[in-house]
Amino acid sequence: MINCIMKNIFISLFFFVGINSFAQEAGSVGELLKNEASKTEMQSPKSGNNRNNNSNNSGFRNPNKQPDMGRNPNYQWNQRNGYAEVFLRIPEYGFFTVELGDQSISNSSGKYRFFDLQSGRIPIAIYNDGFLVYRTTLMVQNNNRLVLDFFTNKGLFLLDSYPVKNQSYGFNDWDDVWNNFYGNPSGNYFNVMDDNTFRQFFEMLNKNAKFDDNRLSLINQQMRSSMFTSKQVYELVKLMSFDKNKLQLAKSMYSRCVDKDRYFIVYDAFDFESSRRDLSEFITKTR
Repeated sequence: MINCIMKNIFISLFFFVGINSFAQEAGSVGELLKNEASKTEMQSPKSGNNRNNNSNNSGFRNPNKQPDMGRNPNYQWNQRNGYAEVFLRIPEYGFFTVELGDQSISNSSGKYRFFDLQSGRIPIAIYNDGFLVYRTTLMVQNNNRLVLDFFTNKGLFLLDSYPVKNQSYGFNDWDDVWNNFYGNPSGNYFNVMDDNTFRQFFEMLNKNAKFDDNRLSLINQQMRSSMFTSKQVYELVKLMSFDKNKLQLAKSMYSRCVDKDRYFIVYDAFDFESSRRDLSEFITKTR
């Protein structure tokens, strides 16, 4: 019993120390915007529609003065819309919802693009799995694009404002604008495991997790705060006993891989060709 308790304490300490020891400093570029959300707001799950929309702007004009039927007869097309844009990146594992004025985007891709915004002060709220994690106000201008970067443990950073020309993006590569995250092949990434830390993690899995379910659970927990190289993914996938679990892990870790161009080495971890084809199709659809 005592040995079991000590083992659990060791695992918990490993994750705590590991998460804080190999994390590269994030948010080193840009203006940190103040989080205006209170602790009470952040502890309560989102309910209903939180979008800040004070009027019905989704109806149609009604020149014949027919019954309203819930529509706004005074609506005029594009009257309240503008020509400002906001691009936000969230380079973390999880499902986020970003609400900006009366627009809302939810996904796990980490990329949020808002168009046709009216100039002026616009409230922005960021939710993680239904809980408010950040709320502040942006000042946007017509024909300009604000570019922001968000980290749950650091905050929301305003990186720059770009003029919008002919509705073009204004830059060629999404990743080039943000705080250092994707980095270069030398391994200088945000929260990527160094070789020594990964070896400790791998040995801990071998020692304390004898079955695939336990291994998957521990790896998924670590993925919430860590990035991995293709070689590390290969070793973790190879550790699984059954191909179905290998495939599940390889798919889930693809978004946490810092050198996706080398993900082909993960295919060698599978025992069956059908699993390799399945992973290949998944990657093709994901790109």
